[in-house]
Amino acid sequence: MARSHETARTPATRALTVAEVPFTLHRYEHDPRATDFGAEAAEKLDVAPERIFKTLVVDAGGGLAVAVIPVHSRMRLAAVASALAVKKARLADPAVAERKTGYVVGGISPVGQKTHLPTVIDSSSLAHETIFVSAGRRGLDLEIAPRLLVAVTRGDTAPLT
Repeated sequence: MARSHETARTPATRALTVAEVPFTLHRYEHDPRATDFGAEAAEKLDVAPERIFKTLVVDAGGGLAVAVIPVHSRMRLAAVASALAVKKARLADPAVAERKTGYVVGGISPVGQKTHLPTVIDSSSLAHETIFVSAGRRGLDLEIAPRLLVAVTRGDTAPLT
């Protein structure tokens, strides 16, 4: 996979470029009426939904963390809590998630966040050569090898769905 030559300037693409992590950028026309951002990306990029992953910010026992799961799946909060070694996890308030990551909901990337948060990526990602995650804005995804995503986020993998 070659690094994109038309890299959009987002914190995610800058972080990957600086770290010399290969990725491919994919743009699509975001419909402002869309509310299911992952399904929209899968449809517009013509990619199987199991390869498109969404980034969710969770409150994990008073601290924030990131869970990256396939867009067609539901997150099991107990599994996320277990992966993060905390008693309980719940979805973070969207305004808090935006403030801590520096991204807007629907465009939160697991890479290049304003505040580095502990990250856990669903282990189903490892079944794919590459997966797609937000590149830091709606209508912009990056394709990356899952093991590289784990490395660059200093994350772990676990069954989360």
